Amino acid sequence: MSGKVVSPQEATILVVEDNFNNFLLMTRLMAFMGVKRCEWKASGWKVLEFAETLGEIDLILMDLMLPDADGYQSLDTLRAHPRLQNVPIVAVTADVSAASVERARQAGFDGFIGKPLDPDRFPDQIRRILAGEEVWEPQ
Repeated sequence: MSGKVVSPQEATILVVEDNFNNFLLMTRLMAFMGVKRCEWKASGWKVLEFAETLGEIDLILMDLMLPDADGYQSLDTLRAHPRLQNVPIVAVTADVSAASVERARQAGFDGFIGKPLDPDRFPDQIRRILAGEEVWEPQ
């Protein structure tokens, strides 16, 4: 983790998620906590090119099961870019098995949030990540 602390109001968050309803839920919960800039990419295809158009990004929430390029491939692509090497990238997935959590950790993700998202916990999880904490919460 970069250790950089960002307030929700100042954060730019990229959500890479192919399910529009999941994206909508995340956006609503983050808007409730004051996040004003939330961008959406529906697949891992050309995620780096899209990220480059956004300027500074403070957090990337990455679904693992994506069309085109999955979350692991997208993570590798993003991590290879100097400007994005220290941006926290958190896996967000319905595969909450211990093996999935361990694979995400080994791959270099900075955290793990299980689906279905818990609307009561998700804002605090995001707040903690933006404060520089690691969040590994499959359940």
